[in-house]
Amino acid sequence: MATRSRIGLQLADGSVLSAYSHWDGYPEWMGRILRTHYNSKEKVAALIDGGDMSSPWTTSRWTREGATEVAEYGPEYYSERGEDCPPRLDETLADYITDGEEYAYLFVNGEWQCYDLHAFDYRKSAEIVPIPDGALAA
Repeated sequence: MATRSRIGLQLADGSVLSAYSHWDGYPEWMGRILRTHYNSKEKVAALIDGGDMSSPWTTSRWTREGATEVAEYGPEYYSERGEDCPPRLDETLADYITDGEEYAYLFVNGEWQCYDLHAFDYRKSAEIVPIPDGALAA
């Protein structure tokens, strides 16, 4: 299910470097994928360095001719199909979580936090929600 989210890394000065992800941003999937497969600052930085993506964990890859399947799981970046979608830098956490996505993930101090941004309910403010325990099969 397409659920827009941002994947961010909080930097030493409090700013946030992030990339957009289009596919299944719910904590039950995205949160668990991030916690399982992108569990170090180096892995998170490498994921975000590729820029905006369709999904951070799939066997599908874009080509200029369309999508293709590969053997290894990993991110499917829009840049693979020729788009220029580099990472975004927000000066503050407040700037990061007020972008209109449905969820925002933040890797800070070696842990993932998930913010439900309540994108479709303007009466609610962003709030941290739990990421379910356990890895997914893939």
